[in-house]
Amino acid sequence: MSLTEPEPSDAALVERVRQNDLNALGGLFDRYYAQVYRTAAAITQDSAVAEDVAQDCFLKLHRYADRIDTSLPLAPWLYRVTVNLSYTWVSRQKKRRVSLEAVVDCLMSPAWHSPDHVAEHNELQDQVRQAIGELNFNQRVVVVLHYLSGLSLEEIAEILDCPVGTVKSRLYYARENLRHKLHTVSWAQEVAHGFA
Repeated sequence: MSLTEPEPSDAALVERVRQNDLNALGGLFDRYYAQVYRTAAAITQDSAVAEDVAQDCFLKLHRYADRIDTSLPLAPWLYRVTVNLSYTWVSRQKKRRVSLEAVVDCLMSPAWHSPDHVAEHNELQDQVRQAIGELNFNQRVVVVLHYLSGLSLEEIAEILDCPVGTVKSRLYYARENLRHKLHTVSWAQEVAHGFA
């Protein structure tokens, strides 16, 4: 009877990356790519840019492996790099394309996915996606990290290097802005309950 070898820890893989082990980098890529990509896509609202951001994030992991504190979880470091790279891209763009399907799905009640509500769901999805896209960058980031990535306020504060109170404030104003933008939607109360 053979026992399968346990997956190496993030810290062990980072140590191997420091020795220029590209297989270890590939292991971290496989482990975290989906999270990094989804976060970048939701922030930049562009799937092609999200792909570039994700690749750049892992290039930075390789380049700065010596600076990563392996006594801490790796995910917050990756989120921080993803947010910073996304911010750089967003701040340079004048036009933004919307591709927030995953965020909308996280914010929507499962009841809206029933066949009886398909038309209403599609219209609401478009309106919620547009409203999220109109949020300022700081508010959009906290909505994405909290609702899409499922991070706690404390984790977001660590990633953004700001007080938890600042994260709470940004999330509060993001919710209020979304409620305001969606006030004409007959289903806004259902969406607002998802934020509360």
